[in-house]
Amino acid sequence: MRIKAILFLIILISQQLLAQNPLFKIAKVKYKGGGDWYANKTSLPNLIQFANQQKKMGIDPSPETVELTSPMLWNYPFIHLTGHGNVLFDKEEQKNLRQYLLGGGFLHIDDNYGLDKSIRREMAKVFPELSFVELPFNHPIYSQAYSFPKGLPKVHEHDGKAPQGFGLIYQGRLICFYSYECDLGNGWEDESIYHDPAEKREAALKMGVNILQYAFLHP
Repeated sequence: MRIKAILFLIILISQQLLAQNPLFKIAKVKYKGGGDWYANKTSLPNLIQFANQQKKMGIDPSPETVELTSPMLWNYPFIHLTGHGNVLFDKEEQKNLRQYLLGGGFLHIDDNYGLDKSIRREMAKVFPELSFVELPFNHPIYSQAYSFPKGLPKVHEHDGKAPQGFGLIYQGRLICFYSYECDLGNGWEDESIYHDPAEKREAALKMGVNILQYAFLHP
């Protein structure tokens, strides 16, 4: 009992220290082209709160905004890009994003409806030798902290298509995950914004935790 009590105390203190001193920050990508990179303002803060509460992930509760030309880019192990409209990367941004991803960083792209054409075009400039491939449902990203045997949850309907999870894979490593026809980030938003059912919001948050865990465990 004494050993168990000591172990419990160590775990409790570790959790308290982690809450007071987060291990790292994550960031949203600010891009050019006219698309609303700033969409889903409450999504990342809510995801971080859920991840820290449920899985003690130690993420700073205040996500940053980063441009791909910024030297700060390399401070974030995980970056998130979303929006509805056009995305445009210039030559320097293409070079930096490639170096970032090859150096161990991870990019999550979440199509907020209308992003698909431009993001595929721009990522092809970053990795002309790669193409997005649909990940099978048995891919580890769907079974990290939570199990999603049928792949991504569907948060909002647009064109009646099934949600799909695509990836860019470089030398066997998933460096970019692209959630499409899913509206995952909308499911992370405050309930008052879309009034989605609690079960949809919870599923979206759990899938978000899976993406974060996968990114951190497979650098």
